Amino acid sequence: MSDNAAVEQEASGGRRGRGASGGAAARRAARSGGGPGTQLTYIKRKINVYEVLNEEGLALIEKNTDTVLEEIGIIFRDDAEALALWKEAGADVKGERVHFPKGLCRSLLKTAPSIYTQHARNPERSVQIGGNATVFAPVYGPPFVRDLDGNRRYATIEDFQNFVKLAYMAPSIHHSGGTVCEPVDVPVNKRHLDMVYSHIKYSDKPFMGSVTAPERAEDTVAMAKLVFGDDFVENNTVLTSLINANSPMVFDETMLGALKVYSRHNQACIVTPFILAGAMSPVTVAGTLTQVLAEVLAGASFTQLIRPGAPVLFGTFASSISMQSGAPTFGTPEPSLVSYGAAQLARRLGLPFRTGGSLCASKVPDAQAAYESANTLNSTILAGTNFVLHSAGWLEGGLASCYEKFMMDIDQLGMQQKFAEGVDLSENGQAMDAIRQVGPGSHYLGCDHTQANFQTAFYRSNIADNNSYEQWLAEGEKTAPQRANELARRWLESYEAPHLDPAIDEALKDFIARKKGSMPDAFT
Repeated sequence: MSDNAAVEQEASGGRRGRGASGGAAARRAARSGGGPGTQLTYIKRKINVYEVLNEEGLALIEKNTDTVLEEIGIIFRDDAEALALWKEAGADVKGERVHFPKGLCRSLLKTAPSIYTQHARNPERSVQIGGNATVFAPVYGPPFVRDLDGNRRYATIEDFQNFVKLAYMAPSIHHSGGTVCEPVDVPVNKRHLDMVYSHIKYSDKPFMGSVTAPERAEDTVAMAKLVFGDDFVENNTVLTSLINANSPMVFDETMLGALKVYSRHNQACIVTPFILAGAMSPVTVAGTLTQVLAEVLAGASFTQLIRPGAPVLFGTFASSISMQSGAPTFGTPEPSLVSYGAAQLARRLGLPFRTGGSLCASKVPDAQAAYESANTLNSTILAGTNFVLHSAGWLEGGLASCYEKFMMDIDQLGMQQKFAEGVDLSENGQAMDAIRQVGPGSHYLGCDHTQANFQTAFYRSNIADNNSYEQWLAEGEKTAPQRANELARRWLESYEAPHLDPAIDEALKDFIARKKGSMPDAFT
């Protein structure tokens, strides 16, 4: 994969996007939740990862996984091509169930890159996936929204565009994501065209492709080629897409079809077991990790049968359920342990890792939403996650995208980005001149070092109220969701679209019109 800066610049029409990172604007964004017009680059972590398994524990999980792959197997449903490829690769194929000889999947994954670049149409927004990088992407998949008027309703294409705009304007969101909400006012068989176009039109950050049918994945690749050019797409990665296993231990024809399209075109797939432990995996952490690793090994190695060297991520979405009601629960200890363990297993495989986000089961952006999201996000960062889906806006167990929660979450993402920078041990960071100047018994408020650093010393939240009680009363006794509501409205009112070459825009519109005209509307 080429990282040649000149090629990147040519692919994006030689443009520099508005709100470029660096300089005073970026420094202001770094010390606060930031505002529209400033952008932070993806996180380059300078803190150690937190690990929960020792060598013995990791080896045990891997041994059990080999047993699952060889003795129990993984179903590749309704895909004759996949079964034929596995048989040719040396697997034991019995009907639709594939049994893998020990070491086969790991051997295939030796061609998968441990780090890749996902190129954005604005090269300054391109992101590294893997290594010490962490990339935040917004919520993915909800059919409902909780809007700025307090209503819970089905999402529309206008909502979709609004969330793309907010993600574009958020300094600590590095990636535009994919299905930020499901626009149910557009026919099912055509909405992917409007969603992909919205990511291209209203943002210049990297984005995800459609996976709901192979032909929709092909449409996504075709639209990407209109933006970047055929050769650039075939030799670089401009799309990262979500491929869920149908846990336990099944890959269905829809996900396999999309995986094959993206892998053939050198585009990245996040192979992710979707786990509600107790229903779709064992109730124990070790049992869940065994199943997760087995599913990822099978799905990720399949991408290398399609195209050796195609980027693939080790993904996991792990939650627990209430054993009383069966409802998903979030922010609890066991899924965090799964995330930590899965991150370790991904690093041993040499694959980029995806998990976590700002997950909660709450129906409104309240204290439950905040606690559960914080618990999930903290473990996400400490695990060393490379790609973080659902970073902002997730509510109601993923059934709703919430404007207010989105703004509250991106404030937390800014804090996590600051935390991940680690400890400044430069001469300025050591602050010895300040300690000498102040000496015993005085204070640091007026010393030279404080005066030189006070603007950037501490993160400043755009949502939290740290004023006096009297000032809070005078300003209307506003809650955090109310302040987030006002901030979202201001951002949307001030939104300015990034530049898009008019010729590319016209080509995209023409492609969409021809595609939509070639088929009747379908709402199922």
